[in-house]
Amino acid sequence: MQIAAASEPGSADKPNEDGMVVTSDFAAILDGATARTDTGCIHGVPWFVENLAGALVKHAELLPADALAAAITETAAAHRETCDLNHPATPSAAIAIAQTNGKSLRYLVLGDTTLAIDTSDGLQVITDSRVDNTARAERAAADTLLDGSPEKTEALIRMKHAELAARNVPGGFWIAATNPDAVSHSLTGQVPLSTVRRVVLLTDGAARAVKPFKLYDWPELFAVVADEGPDGLIRHVRDAENSDPTAGLYPRNKVHDDATVIVINPLDRASV
Repeated sequence: MQIAAASEPGSADKPNEDGMVVTSDFAAILDGATARTDTGCIHGVPWFVENLAGALVKHAELLPADALAAAITETAAAHRETCDLNHPATPSAAIAIAQTNGKSLRYLVLGDTTLAIDTSDGLQVITDSRVDNTARAERAAADTLLDGSPEKTEALIRMKHAELAARNVPGGFWIAATNPDAVSHSLTGQVPLSTVRRVVLLTDGAARAVKPFKLYDWPELFAVVADEGPDGLIRHVRDAENSDPTAGLYPRNKVHDDATVIVINPLDRASV
């Protein structure tokens, strides 16, 4: 695969909680879930994302679901003796994976990440939006408040607690945390590699270009990454965030979010 990638923290004074994995035939983005409460973990979300990404590299030869399950198991073992893995807010991450085997492009999406595939048969956009269906009342209340106010902070904590109550349980949403069984709830599939023109993986901070900012539709986003690369897409997202510094025009949990983009061209179609 021919791959271009970019990742940028939402704030210069906070570590990037996104991560990525890139090998010759395996690519993944990871989006660490923001911790607004105690987590029971002494390490923190960036540590979790870094270790989950490192474990994925070790298992990248497996099918995406098996690789992620093995990575979750290995990462949990790495801090089981020091941290409370049964804590309801133990660190977690959303993830999207693309893998090629010479004939097919396999994909997996778990949590609020997006994987978009431009094929000769049409455009496929795979987004796991199940978290958006949780904590609706709390989310709506937070959206009415401007960023930076104490009321907004309190509302986001209430929203977080409501989300955590629905995390990795039937009827809620699923994400990579400590239990590899969550992987069975991933969105998975495959497409013939011969039909694939380009693949884009995005954390939700980068997917803001489509929602909520509506800078582009999905075909237009593909045109942007083709012309300007993943850095260009993130730059446009930052411009939109800066134009709405209190999140009043486009309600969102954070004015600036970590943003990660991976763009893939199969080798035999790298010039497309």
